[in-house]
Amino acid sequence: MFNKKNFGNLMQQAQKMQENMKNIQKKIKSIKVTGESGAGLVKITLNGNNICKKVEIDSNLLKDNDKDIIEDLIIAAFNEANRKIKEEHKKRMSKFSNGMPIPNDLNFPI
Repeated sequence: MFNKKNFGNLMQQAQKMQENMKNIQKKIKSIKVTGESGAGLVKITLNGNNICKKVEIDSNLLKDNDKDIIEDLIIAAFNEANRKIKEEHKKRMSKFSNGMPIPNDLNFPI
């Protein structure tokens, strides 16, 4: 049976969830993580939107190594940073969803 009071409560809960989701998405965007490879010789920093914000390559690496090795280290550092971002998304979204699994790439229409 339709109950206006219950429907009103449901709408309030939905609005609250939507606001919480906006806040979580804002916080996720502000995350910065760094992936490293080659014992810290290459560092890649990504933000919460997986946008590369910084690349650091130790100058000693450039002197003694060929292009293929450096490229492999850059890829490894990027992949580590990307993994960390996914873990952070999952951790923050699980707080929102009370442990119910939500895909990392889920974009709510907010």
